[in-house]
Amino acid sequence: MKRLDIAVTGGCQCGAVRYASSQLIDNSHICHCRMCQKAVGNFFAALVGAPNDTLVWTRGAPSVFASSDLAERGFCARCGTPLFYRGIGSPRTGLTIGSLDDPTLAPPRVQVGTEGRYAFIDGLLHLPDVGTTEEDMAEEAPKIRASNHQHPDHDTDNWPLS
Repeated sequence: MKRLDIAVTGGCQCGAVRYASSQLIDNSHICHCRMCQKAVGNFFAALVGAPNDTLVWTRGAPSVFASSDLAERGFCARCGTPLFYRGIGSPRTGLTIGSLDDPTLAPPRVQVGTEGRYAFIDGLLHLPDVGTTEEDMAEEAPKIRASNHQHPDHDTDNWPLS
């Protein structure tokens, strides 16, 4: 698979686990298989590969669950954020695109595991748009912002920030 010289950083929601990679693999995809659905708690997993020799855990380390004898999945034990999928012995790790600091760097190009794809996926873009969080939750949004414990979408020297 083709390597792309795109440096990325990312991590979990709480900031306990952070990573960096100097390259991605041109395989950004969404997987609809039931195992990926369960692993990310959603209708599909969005993943992009990073060569193992370029992937560095820069803060903390992920916990790992062997989802089968052939694959393992990494996540933050503190906040539960799904971080990766990796085939045992594979030279690459499939990072969850949502855990990248800039998910727009890896727009999905293909779909796999379509045996688990739900029929309603086709209609998601046609659901009514009820507005932004600020509009839909006008009273709660300022309180959420003021008490936000989510790590920012960039590296920090210390976390939580004091």
